[in-house]
Amino acid sequence: MAFTATLAPVALAAAEEGEKTQNFLVPNGTFFVELGAFLLLFFLLLKYLIPPINGAMVRRQEAIRAEFAELDEAKAEAKGAEEEYKAQLADARKEAARIREDAREQGNGIIAEAKEQAQVEAQRVKEQAQAQIAAERQQALTSLRAEVGTLATSLAGRIVGESLDDDERSTRVVDRFLADLESLETSKSVRNGAPS
Repeated sequence: MAFTATLAPVALAAAEEGEKTQNFLVPNGTFFVELGAFLLLFFLLLKYLIPPINGAMVRRQEAIRAEFAELDEAKAEAKGAEEEYKAQLADARKEAARIREDAREQGNGIIAEAKEQAQVEAQRVKEQAQAQIAAERQQALTSLRAEVGTLATSLAGRIVGESLDDDERSTRVVDRFLADLESLETSKSVRNGAPS
């Protein structure tokens, strides 16, 4: 109420001075000029400034959409390339495993073949050595028989006191002497437990 009490004297004073007060809610001439200027400015902005700005914004939005589309396409291509790479890598690993397995099988085959060849070669060398030993033994026996025969006949001739130059007789004596020698050697080896 104090507020209305203070306004009342001011209003009375203004009325007394004879001034006419205008109501601010009622438009006057200035308002219409300002409204016309605003509408003219709004029309100019709408006609000349906003279309290029809207066009630029539309172009920018289209460029952004195109970039997103390219990005999505690049992502899809990268994903496809990655899957292809993984598939190729898996194929390469399978191929490497197959090659290793083939190499292992070939190596085992080569080793088996080498073992077989080594056994065949060892058997051949053994047979050849046995044949050579048998031939050398036969040669040694023949040589020994001739030497022992000569010694035995000369020794027997000295012991008996007669000459044993007869070939047939000397051969029989040598054979009997060698047979006795072999039987003596066989009996010694049987007693010692070692085979002859």
